[in-house]
Amino acid sequence: MKIVAGNSNKVLAEVIAKQLGLKLTPLEIFIFPDGERRIRVLENVLEQDCIVVQPTSPDVDTNYIELFLIVDALKRNGARDITVIMPYMGYQRQDHQFRDGECVSLEVMIKAVESLGADKIITFDMHSIRIPSLFHIPIKHLSAIPLFAETIRKNGWKNDDTILISPDMGGINRIKKLSEALDDMPYANVVKNRDLSTGKVVAANIDCESSAWKKKTFEGKRLILVDDMISSGHTIDEAGKLLKKLDAGEMYTFVTHAIFSSEAPTILQTSLMENIYVTDSVFVPKEKQFTKLKIVSIAKEVAKEFSK
Repeated sequence: MKIVAGNSNKVLAEVIAKQLGLKLTPLEIFIFPDGERRIRVLENVLEQDCIVVQPTSPDVDTNYIELFLIVDALKRNGARDITVIMPYMGYQRQDHQFRDGECVSLEVMIKAVESLGADKIITFDMHSIRIPSLFHIPIKHLSAIPLFAETIRKNGWKNDDTILISPDMGGINRIKKLSEALDDMPYANVVKNRDLSTGKVVAANIDCESSAWKKKTFEGKRLILVDDMISSGHTIDEAGKLLKKLDAGEMYTFVTHAIFSSEAPTILQTSLMENIYVTDSVFVPKEKQFTKLKIVSIAKEVAKEFSK
């Protein structure tokens, strides 16, 4: 078995390789002055099962192109089976037509990686549960929920003093799964309103009706916001302000994908959250790291898929 990595998250690739008792197979990635890439595999991969670690996080287009070229290089040089580990899948929020005349960007990316010869995809916490149905090759949709549950248990946070919070209704299924993993920890969700004059979305109130927990009081409670990705950090910031008005105690955030915009580190560091937990599905460069940030690795969860 061989494992290779593009430039998007070599740190994660190295940890996965170590978990599997392997070393990264070197690639030559040459970048021309106009930005074109030329990729060459520097070891024999003939009749080898190959793993490609390449999240398609920012810069999304560059990382997709690298993925396509790596898969093609492996296929042309005789790889027997190619598994793509793409913990974060770029364009996943463009999984259908929102308006007439639009393309469906995610389907374009899926068709490309399939046609080039990938045999299987491993990914984490996609934005929509319908996305796996768009693939024509096997896809393993994993979740960071078990890692988050383990971290919460290690911190000693109990059901009698902690409430899980979804920042919107779209995350209710995620919250329910985490609740079940934590012996039915109580949960609720933020209800958002859109200002029709400005288009701005604001956190308006909290809905407890979807949960078995009906006490509807947050006074002194530890609150844990859970989501699939952070981009700007505004949603987390707004939710924190709303929850604080309800006399909440300590607040924490657990999010799988750290798709941080340039402003996100400042917004999150100055938010009312005690800590922001993310996974290493996306590489967070030093300039986007901040004191409140805690990173949990998905490497063990990925490695388990190759020991079955």
